[in-house]
Amino acid sequence: MLGIALALAACQSTPETQPVADPQPAPVAAPAPASPNSAVLDQTVAVVPPGKGVPARYAAFSGIWAGQLNGMYDGKLAVLTVSSGGQVTASYAWGDLADNKPGVADGSGRISGNTLKLGRLPNGADITATMPSPGTLNVTYALAGQTYTGSFARVGQ
Repeated sequence: MLGIALALAACQSTPETQPVADPQPAPVAAPAPASPNSAVLDQTVAVVPPGKGVPARYAAFSGIWAGQLNGMYDGKLAVLTVSSGGQVTASYAWGDLADNKPGVADGSGRISGNTLKLGRLPNGADITATMPSPGTLNVTYALAGQTYTGSFARVGQ
């Protein structure tokens, strides 16, 4: 009987428990560096959300847009501010574009109807962006007698 009592006592002993480690968040992969030939906006570019008095048709242009011109040249358009009268400030970045090396130019312009027209940028380019539907801009970039076109999508606010 003593053997049975010892066997039962052995079964009732508490096993050692290992402390459970707190789950750690999975490491986040760093974004891939941009290709040296791609369009890169300045890190300090900040979009100012349109105020309450800005009509929705103008406010829809606010944000950062990206796409390709002629299906091969990277471009990014940051519409930084939009006023209630449709005036805008913007920054445009391009990657390799024909003979032009990547760069950025700041400008201003105006929205009329569904079209944003920037004044001539310091690099000599003329940019027009038409919004055929929410979230899409058809961009025309003209420089040195050449015209490039492409569809851009909103990629950020």
